Amino acid sequence: MKTTPLKGKLYLIPTTLGENNPDDVLPQTVKRAIDFIGTYIVENEKTARKFIKAIHPEKVQADLKISLLNKRTEATEHKAMLSPCLNGENIGLMSEAGCPGVADPGAVIVKLAHENGIQVVPLVGPSSILLAMMASGMNGQNFAFNGYLPIDKGEKKSALKSFENLSNSKNQSQIFIETPYRNNKLMEDLVQILQPNTHLCIAADITLPTEYIKTLRVADWKKTKVDLHNRPTIFIIHKM
Repeated sequence: MKTTPLKGKLYLIPTTLGENNPDDVLPQTVKRAIDFIGTYIVENEKTARKFIKAIHPEKVQADLKISLLNKRTEATEHKAMLSPCLNGENIGLMSEAGCPGVADPGAVIVKLAHENGIQVVPLVGPSSILLAMMASGMNGQNFAFNGYLPIDKGEKKSALKSFENLSNSKNQSQIFIETPYRNNKLMEDLVQILQPNTHLCIAADITLPTEYIKTLRVADWKKTKVDLHNRPTIFIIHKM
């Protein structure tokens, strides 16, 4: 009688949020997982290999089996990426920065794993969204992550006014991000579009030596200079 092999597990492996020592932000469970996992699904092969080497220098890079999951990956490729799990092999899913599946393309792989009865194991690590929320002083009981703002100027203004109104009517802090090279322009837009008494948290370079986290009223941000160019930044607003 042919037996069905036990399925492997999908491990969600967090990475650092920038160029810092992994030991400062990642628990030993991440190192132990990388120790026994040889197959990975990642956004960028070069940075993934660099991260694995930093965590586990003894691991033989040539033995790693790596699949790429990014904006150029076809949906038809997703199932093949998980096939090792169906044959009893564990797989590690990595984000380019932070936690896989949160503001990250890895969510589609996690969904597919559940659909195929594969156990999903999330490991502890840094999430810029949660760390910013923790440090903001805003409503940690009720908040929403809205992803990237629209590029179109009119649509961006409408989105910001909508978030501001939602924060007031639902007492819900609104979180969003921007492409880092557009951060300074967004900052200019925020102080022009939002109401003076709306609270705005800027959380840049989280967990890095250059970390900057501050919450002020928009009126006070107009008098405050901060350079956010090319710095990964989380923006949170709340109109009280």
